[in-house]
Amino acid sequence: MGFFDSEIVQQEAKSLFEDYQALVQLGGKYGKFDREGKKQYIEQMEAMMERYRIFMKRFELSEDFMAQMTVKQLNTQFDQFGITPQQMFDRMYQTLEGMKAELERNPY
Repeated sequence: MGFFDSEIVQQEAKSLFEDYQALVQLGGKYGKFDREGKKQYIEQMEAMMERYRIFMKRFELSEDFMAQMTVKQLNTQFDQFGITPQQMFDRMYQTLEGMKAELERNPY
């Protein structure tokens, strides 16, 4: 069975996509959140990033041809922007850390 034929892989991909889309949409209202809402949003984004990182690691570790092609395509796409997938993750975590620092500076 191929990597993408796995029902577990398909479910996780669908779940990641839907959850990410919901968080991005919710993020448009971030400025209106109270302190606790902002903390929860940041925590959910961190959890999403970790889920995505694990999902991508499965692609990298898979010996399936299609999984390896997907990794190569992603690397090519990131390369067009002059970054690596790891740099993308690092930047997203830096953004979240900046959001946390802002909450600490402005507790109300």
